[in-house]
Amino acid sequence: MPSQSEIKWSQLKVGVLVLVSLTLLITLLFLITSSQGLGIFSSKLTLYSYFENAAGLKEGGVVNLQGVTIGVVKQVNVVNDPARKLTPIQVVMRIDGKFHRDLHTDTKAALSTVGVLGDTVVDLNSQTANGPLVQDNDELKTLETPNLQDVVKSSQGTIESLNVILAKMDRIVDKIASGQGSVGGLIYDDTLYKRANETIAELKTLEVNLNSGKGSMGKLLHDDTIYNNLNQTTARLNQMIDDLQAGKGSAGKLLKDDQFYNNLNSTLQHANNLLAEADQGKGALGMMVKDQAFAGKLNDTVTRLDSILTGIDKGEGSAGLLVKDPSLYHNLDKLAVDSQSLVNTIRSDPKKYLTIHFKIF
Repeated sequence: MPSQSEIKWSQLKVGVLVLVSLTLLITLLFLITSSQGLGIFSSKLTLYSYFENAAGLKEGGVVNLQGVTIGVVKQVNVVNDPARKLTPIQVVMRIDGKFHRDLHTDTKAALSTVGVLGDTVVDLNSQTANGPLVQDNDELKTLETPNLQDVVKSSQGTIESLNVILAKMDRIVDKIASGQGSVGGLIYDDTLYKRANETIAELKTLEVNLNSGKGSMGKLLHDDTIYNNLNQTTARLNQMIDDLQAGKGSAGKLLKDDQFYNNLNSTLQHANNLLAEADQGKGALGMMVKDQAFAGKLNDTVTRLDSILTGIDKGEGSAGLLVKDPSLYHNLDKLAVDSQSLVNTIRSDPKKYLTIHFKIF
């Protein structure tokens, strides 16, 4: 049977072992929380963010700031707040207080994946943030970034459209390969090649003719006559311009002689004076424009003249008979014929009609 001292020593060893184990456990816990940015004795900061989709984020996930771990995800909840209809996922984060000075009210929160298929973490970005420092229980605005699943879903429509386009391209290539259509004929039909060869031969002939000076274009390129004519024409134009500048000829005087300008200016001034007097009712022209009595008389005269012309057109009066009665025309025509006959008779025998008798009383 063990002695009392042995029992006490055994109890002491057990107590020391428990104390050492507890110390190691506390140290290990401190090291683990410190590696995640949460020291046991450091101050904590609780922040909230709301996302459209959790994207696999779980409690205990890492919260990073520019790639540095500064906290952990405490909770991931689904809220039924109508104001959060588009962002129903609430993420509660516990941040180490020593990073408080690096977080601002306009710091953005986003969900990202470590690697292609790694864990989802909360990534905070304060690179462009310049607002006030955040306080405990503040909300950080989120910046939604598409995950791999979203990218795959959004690319499905593009892939389907691309498949349709590729199928159409296959049919087009098959038709081209079989020589169908314009492109197929262009590739496989030698008619176009023959025509192109003939066209090149004709162009070659045209080039030879041009270089040899044949035809109108050849003469235009090689005959100096056109150049000489153009040179002479240019010289004449220069001479005409010089004469105009010197005030020679009618056109030169028109450009250089001040008398023409003075006469034109005087004529315009006189015309302006006439128009001004006419507008004031002065003179005959002014009376025609402004005097109502004169206008009435003129209207009455025109009316009477129209009445007279209407009567003449109807054959009324002497003037009307003169215009409308054909007998006057016939009488005049007969008189002209008789006069011509008389003149011819006198010319044939002038003694018969032009005998002068002298009588002395």
